[in-house]
This record gives sequence, C-alpha cells and structure tokens, in this order.
Amino acid sequence: MDKAEELFEQVYESYGPSLYRFCLVQMKHPADAEDILQEVFCKRLYQAPRFKSPEHERNWLFRVALNLCRDEWRRRRRSELPLAAAEGVFLPPEELSLLDQAADLPEKQRTALHLYYYEGYSLREIARLLDVTVPTVKMRLKRGREALRKEWI
Repeated sequence: MDKAEELFEQVYESYGPSLYRFCLVQMKHPADAEDILQEVFCKRLYQAPRFKSPEHERNWLFRVALNLCRDEWRRRRRSELPLAAAEGVFLPPEELSLLDQAADLPEKQRTALHLYYYEGYSLREIARLLDVTVPTVKMRLKRGREALRKEWI
C-alpha cells in the first residue's frame, strides 16, 4: 500500500461517517451524498493544504463538503427528497425522523443544527467554518430549534 492509499484510509476512517451524514443532510439523497463525499476526499488527497492540527483538517473537510453541497444545489435546483432511503445508514430511526424534519429547514439553519448537535462543533467553530458571527450562529440555531419544535407539537 502506498502512502496516498494509507492517507486516504486514515482520513476516511476518521472523518468518513460524520462527513457522509453531513452530506446526506445537505443533499437529502444517499447517492448525491456519496458523490459529494467522494469529491471531498479527492480534494483532500490532491488539493489540501498542510494542516496545523487534526481540528484544522476536520474544519477544512467540513467546509469543502458544505461548499460542494451548495454548488451542487445551485447546479441542480433539486426538489425536496425524503431521507427515508437512508434508514439503515449510521442512524437509529428516531434520529432519522429528526433529520427528516430538519431536511425541510432552510439550508443555513439545517447546517448550523447539524454541525452543533451531530458533529459537536462549538458556536465559535461553526462561526469560523461558515464565515459568520457567533450571534448569527446562535440565531440560526434558535430559529431551527423553533421550527423543529413547531413540527413536533
């Protein structure tokens, strides 16, 4: 196994499942999420900068994934698709139901909620990743939670 293959396996083991979930939430279709994930890892192998730390690498990967998802949405102007096709993917049914509800939220709220609750990013990290202020992240989380609360009541 050459060095590039080892790097790919190591990075994929560390970040693959969480990046896939993130892409799935963004794209709402497993095949699209897999395509984006593949692009992210190709960029990681061939275009990535030197990383100061694993956290820097993780942030870079999520930023690339978000940008690729946004680009794809702009390109396709896809219709809303249910996440039901992903029931067996990394998530228990109750979480899938919540993600299905979150899929109907605006992209900015959906992204903030996912990064905060599923990926464990802090408010400050999300703000840096999305290039917004911490109060903006707080507002997106608040509005997203309120919208989900209305759906559940």
